[in-house]
Amino acid sequence: MSNFWLRPTLTLISLAFLTLLAWAIGDAISALLWFSAGLLVYLGFHLRNLHDLATWLKQPDSSEVPHGSGMWADLFSLLYQRERSLHSSRRDLSAALERFQRAAEAMPDGIVMLDDKDRIEWCNAVAAAQLGIDLERDRGQWLSYLLRQTQFTEYLAAQNYHEPLLIKSSRTRDLTLSIQLVPFGDAQKLLLIRDITQIERVENMRRDFVANVSHELRTPLTVVGGFLETLSDAEHLDSAETRHFLQIMYGQTQRMERLVEDLLTLSKLESGNGAHHDSPVDILRLMETLYREAESLSDGHHRLTLDIQSQCGLLGNEDELRSAFGNLVSNAIRYTPDGGSITLEWKNLDDGLAFSVADTGIGIDAQHLPRLTERFYRVDRGRSRETGGTGLGLAIVKHILTRHQAKLEVESQPGKGSTFRFLFPAKRVIDPKLSNS
Repeated sequence: MSNFWLRPTLTLISLAFLTLLAWAIGDAISALLWFSAGLLVYLGFHLRNLHDLATWLKQPDSSEVPHGSGMWADLFSLLYQRERSLHSSRRDLSAALERFQRAAEAMPDGIVMLDDKDRIEWCNAVAAAQLGIDLERDRGQWLSYLLRQTQFTEYLAAQNYHEPLLIKSSRTRDLTLSIQLVPFGDAQKLLLIRDITQIERVENMRRDFVANVSHELRTPLTVVGGFLETLSDAEHLDSAETRHFLQIMYGQTQRMERLVEDLLTLSKLESGNGAHHDSPVDILRLMETLYREAESLSDGHHRLTLDIQSQCGLLGNEDELRSAFGNLVSNAIRYTPDGGSITLEWKNLDDGLAFSVADTGIGIDAQHLPRLTERFYRVDRGRSRETGGTGLGLAIVKHILTRHQAKLEVESQPGKGSTFRFLFPAKRVIDPKLSNS
């Protein structure tokens, strides 16, 4: 027999014994009265403890478990231990849930927890921003109400979640999201959301790059091949016609050579394999050299101005800086009609130095400005090829500026001209006054 029932059993046996004793001493009625009175007292004792138990069960609190006696002391002691154990388990579960939520909030990807009916139970801040979820408002809502896209509805219905689904964000059209459902628990699901906009953009740039390189090389190769075929098939060609063909072929081979050189330069800059030795650069001498080269390229067709407002130099790689500065100058001359003005400027800023080239050329529409430094991106493809550009100049400039912790700023209006400006940080500035002191 369990110890729990030992006390009430002994109590009842004792009551029965006393009743029999009263019957033996007195009469049956007296014995029955004694037995009834004992039962009432015993019942009252249990009713009072049952009342205390019922009151406590309405608001269980391990610190205020009722204090009983007899079998009720054992029962209340057992309840106290169970309540303490449950309280500890709830505390551990709450801490684990809090750790999970903190970890989920720290994730760079969006996470949405769904129930067995695909209704929203919880999401982290990234998912809330990506899908426009407000937990206070949308908790318990079907996810398909928020993602009203046919392809997502079909993805849910197919229940084939091995591959992610790519969708365009309904909030921001230029945002591409990769979403994937991961089943877990009792028919619950996690919706994992990743922003792959930049990855998709890089992949598009890679495809464009391959296509553009192929096109850029195919055109001069076609020209050279065509003329070689003409020369090999022709029986009678005078020397003037031959020289004309050879000049065209030579021009096309130079174009391919410039393209290959720019590709090699860009590859070296992007990989970081090229030696990058910083040393003091005499910018004033470099500006004078650029100005003379601009005069030679312009051949008197433009009004050129050299505006030097600072005597400071730069700490950097002279060959790279010369390439970057020269790119802006040659672009300004190529895209400025005859009679236009071009100004080369070098001046101090509050937080560094600035080199700029301003022109009164054809200008650039605002929609093209963010993409100017992409490889082979051209505002006007036909004009770029006519002027001898490879489409890699500003891409090279971007990497050179990055290696010098500098930034590129562009201001332009179609028909009014453009200003390209390099901004160098103060840590790159070499002040001749401080150097001489």
